[in-house]
Formats: sequence, C-alpha cells, structure tokens
Amino acid sequence: MERVNPDRRVSLAQQLVLELSRSILAGELPAGTKLPTEQAFTEARKVSRTVVREAMSRLQAEGLVETRRGIGTFVMDTIRPGDLQAHPHEKGSALDAVALLELRLSLEVECAALAAQRATPGQLLAIRAALDDANAVGPLHKDSTRIVFEFHLQIALCTGNSFFIDAMQHLADTLMSGAQRTLSDGQRAQHVREREQLYVALEHHDADAARAAMRLHLTNALHRARSAVQAPG
Repeated sequence: MERVNPDRRVSLAQQLVLELSRSILAGELPAGTKLPTEQAFTEARKVSRTVVREAMSRLQAEGLVETRRGIGTFVMDTIRPGDLQAHPHEKGSALDAVALLELRLSLEVECAALAAQRATPGQLLAIRAALDDANAVGPLHKDSTRIVFEFHLQIALCTGNSFFIDAMQHLADTLMSGAQRTLSDGQRAQHVREREQLYVALEHHDADAARAAMRLHLTNALHRARSAVQAPG
C-alpha cells in the first residue's frame, strides 16, 4: 500500500477547506445545507478519509460547519457579502478589517506564489526571522500588529515586483493606524500553524502550496473579521 506523504495530505486537506470555505462564505452553500458524506467525498475527490476528516475538523473549528451525530455535517449560518453594506463604515472598525482582508486576499495570495518561485536563501532566512518574531510576540505588545505584518512584508519583498511591495507597504501603514485586535489563545495558536505551513511551502519553492496556504490563512482571518461585524454590541 502506498504511503501518503504528510505534507501532501495537508495540502489536499487545505485544498478541500479552501474550496468549501469559498462556497460557504459566498453563499453558494447556504446555512443548513447538508454536506456529502465522508465516503462520498473520498470517492468523488479520490482522497483518503484522513484528508476529509482533517478538512471537516478545520471547518468546524472556524465555525463554518457543524457535525450532528448520526445525522451528518451541515453548513452553519455565516454573514453574506451583501450584509456588510448595511453597516456604517468607520476607520479601524470591524468592517474596516473586513475590507482590508478582502483586499489582502486579492493581493497576497499571488505574492506568496511568486515568493515561492523567486525567494533566495538569504530572503528565506529573513522570512524565517520575521516568522519567529511573529510567533513569539505577545497579544498585548504595543507593536504586535507591525511585528506580525513584517512576516507578510518579507514575503512581498521576495517577488522583486515594486508594485506588490509598494501596495504591501501602503497596507502596512493602514493597518498600523487601525485598532489593534486581540486574539484568543486558540486563534493565536492557529495563526502560528498557518504561518508555519506557509513557510514550509516557500522553503520548498512550491508555488501552488504557498498560494493555498496564504489563501487559507487570510480566508480564516476574514471569517473571524466578518463574525466580529455580525456579533452583537
């Protein structure tokens, strides 16, 4: 029996998470929709049960689906893209964070793919150093936003594209002027895992994996930001 490379299994799970996340957040899979069974997923996508279980576990952790014992897995209620327009837009608000993350998704996913193709050994060392700083910074540190975003800036520098770099630096200025948001211990741990997965893809010069890892990281952040808009008070 052929053994599955753990990195390959993670990549397949990421792809499934990304596809389902996009469909759910776009409203293509409305709340209450019952997802296919584990066996149906494995047969349709030619992946192992382990891959499907890992993907479902991540979607549950993000509050996108719930599994009802003996019944199946269902899509949970999430905010829809058009719902945001009814709220006033204020600088530094939760809505502002949503808008920034939507922009970052359109920019940083391809940044990551180009960085994976072009990063030099020296640039990878710089990314690793920035990643270590981002993973170590405490939630109440006054410069936590800047330190974490430095990791993303280092990735953009690897593209060698001045337009990408200028856009990311402008984003950095915008982020620094906004309100700092505190993550729970679980959310911080998840951020660390996601950034580490992204770094592995960059280190292996795997553009597709880097693209998928960045998209997953930012999609998860976007979902949390949308949940903050939806939360009462």
